Amino acid sequence: MISFCNPFFRILVIVLSLSIFNTYTYAQEAKIIGAITDNGIAIPFVNIRLKNSTTGTSSNESGEYELDGIQPGRHVLLASALGYKIFQTTLVLKADEILSLNFELIPNIESLDDIVVTGTLKPVSRLESPVPVEVYSPAFLQQNPTANVFEALANVNGVRPQINCNVCNTGDVHINGLEGPYTLVMIDGMPIVSGLGTVYGLSGIPNSLIAQIEVVKGPASSLYGSEAVGGLINIITKYPPTASEMVADGYLTGWGEYNLDIGSKINLGDKTTLLLGINYFNYDNPIDNNNDNFTDVTLQNRVSVFQKWNFQRSKQREFSLAGRYLYENRWGGEMQWTPEFRGTDSIYGESIYTNRWELLGKYQLPLTIPIMFSFSYTNHDQNSVYGTLPYVAQQRIGFGQLTWGPEINSHDLLFGTALRYNYYDDNTTATSNNFGNLPDKVWIPSLFAQDEITLSEKHTLLLGSRIDYDKRHGTIFTPRAAYKWKLNDFDVLRINAGTGFRVVNLFTEDHAALTGAREVVIAESLNPERSFNINLNYLKKIYSSNGTYLNFDTSLFYTYFSNRILPDYETDPNQIIYSNLDGNSISKGISGNLDLSLPNGLKVLVGATIMEVSTLEGQVKTRQILTERFSGTWNMSYAFTAWNLTVDYTGNIYGPMRLPLLGELDPRDEFSPTWSIQNIQFTYKGWEGFELYGGIKNLLNWTPNNNAPFIIARANDPFDKNVTYNSNGQAIATADNPYALTFDPTYVYGPNQGIRAFFGLRYRY
Repeated sequence: MISFCNPFFRILVIVLSLSIFNTYTYAQEAKIIGAITDNGIAIPFVNIRLKNSTTGTSSNESGEYELDGIQPGRHVLLASALGYKIFQTTLVLKADEILSLNFELIPNIESLDDIVVTGTLKPVSRLESPVPVEVYSPAFLQQNPTANVFEALANVNGVRPQINCNVCNTGDVHINGLEGPYTLVMIDGMPIVSGLGTVYGLSGIPNSLIAQIEVVKGPASSLYGSEAVGGLINIITKYPPTASEMVADGYLTGWGEYNLDIGSKINLGDKTTLLLGINYFNYDNPIDNNNDNFTDVTLQNRVSVFQKWNFQRSKQREFSLAGRYLYENRWGGEMQWTPEFRGTDSIYGESIYTNRWELLGKYQLPLTIPIMFSFSYTNHDQNSVYGTLPYVAQQRIGFGQLTWGPEINSHDLLFGTALRYNYYDDNTTATSNNFGNLPDKVWIPSLFAQDEITLSEKHTLLLGSRIDYDKRHGTIFTPRAAYKWKLNDFDVLRINAGTGFRVVNLFTEDHAALTGAREVVIAESLNPERSFNINLNYLKKIYSSNGTYLNFDTSLFYTYFSNRILPDYETDPNQIIYSNLDGNSISKGISGNLDLSLPNGLKVLVGATIMEVSTLEGQVKTRQILTERFSGTWNMSYAFTAWNLTVDYTGNIYGPMRLPLLGELDPRDEFSPTWSIQNIQFTYKGWEGFELYGGIKNLLNWTPNNNAPFIIARANDPFDKNVTYNSNGQAIATADNPYALTFDPTYVYGPNQGIRAFFGLRYRY
């Protein structure tokens, strides 16, 4: 008989008892699983832990986490990531419970460590990207609510929405002083807003579905091809599985504008999630505050429907499919215009019907190596009349791309091939010859490669190149290089250099070419534009122990153009003459952003850009038209926590721009004044799920007509019926026309909409 006093027996009993206890305890342990996002975008590498314990983990690249081995009871869960507020919640866990907990982190301010994809076509922390990328979240967009992305970009430093027509109010987006055709606008990385879409496709993207907007300034043609010469804007929509169940945002203004955004996530079974978004905008209240008998703002009726499907596949392979349909009916013109006058010469109006649909998606091929197929297709039909001149156009753009991104030792590689199809047809001589209609059809195949080399912990070198073939222009080679020196965790220096190119898109070079006010003249066979850019960027961030956050970001940029396509407004006031520049064009300057977040609730984002954009032809240097020498933006926010109230003060300021005059007798100023648009908003967040907001737009009530005798030339005679011409077709001065002008709406540089109040309501579930 074995005695309990036997030391061996006692040890055996203790070990068996502990084993049984541990087995029982393990069976009682709880687990927490979930996903962490920022407005629908997954946040990787978030630190998750239980307060006052050693239990912790971090989220993976998809933002998912699993925290196991938790004893039943009451726990406080903490989650933290650089640039975000600490998330804290109290949980009571039962034995064997598996708790699903999805939550969002709130940025302290526009943080350095957002996950970006635009710079390198790979998801990477913004701080680690060798290419400078600016990121703007939905919170930034909500500081000054707008009906479309075009208007929202007005508060991004170095980016300016340019209105190109006083009558129809269409426009494009300038980056660092370069016009709209040099800016590539993408949705989820697909180039679907280009050509006619640059003018008419920026409206109707539901703001409720935007996860973030990424901006790259400077050429990116080595990855994205033509049009990414001045920079690119990538609008990234939310990831359906982690999006909110329901989002609604509607507001109205004192001018009678109505805007409604609705977004919803719908689970269709276990493996399919649908993200649905609807945007509706209506403005049907003609206003003529400057008394020229023309509408100050174009009247619009627009509806846009967006769907994004996400399908779960085996081995976590990606498959998403998205589509958008846009219909818009807009018109501007004389106050008494009605649709029956469309195309007639009695009452002037510009009427545009737009039907546009887009399809885009990503599909990871079922192979042992991860190859991604990305695709997009757009169909843009436009039926418009400018006075008596009809302009009916169809544009179709198809795009397909295969990419493979292996990592080999210190080399993060990317290989890709792309094929782009452009179809363009209209009712003008641009797509016809002696044998009849001749639509423009172009196939552009491409190959590109990129190698991001980690030289050391602090030094990264990126090398890339692209080859495109266009039958009109032959082979086009665009290399680029980037170098990142991470001095420490708070200082980063980047140098980027590269080339860009842009092929010709007739009749989409400038919106003025589409109006009936001037004749378009193509002086020669246009060659593709080429550019070289170098950019020096420095980032500095400071965190203090009291919760103060400061981020300073500054860039020096220089871009040299050859073969630049420029519109000549001045040789003949009745014509726009297009030709390649026999010389060069240069854009250079300095840009800086300052982010500040104080523990008392004050947040400030201030930006400024100083630049010079000029052309040199022969020995004559000319400042580029409609380009400011300096600009500034600001977004200031203060939260009164005790009152659940937030105040946002936003604005921009622009220096003088050279404007298109119609001749030596034109009495309008050659340069615009310095001007500013400022807004204030109050938001109440005291009701769960709801936000009530309101404020005033254009506090200073500034409009271009404040400093000009008139904006639209010959607004009293829009069909030039009383204009007298000489033998050369030039308008001459008469008693009825003392300035020798013809009807022209292109003297425009800012929005023509004055002060107005707005009121809105948001709901999120």
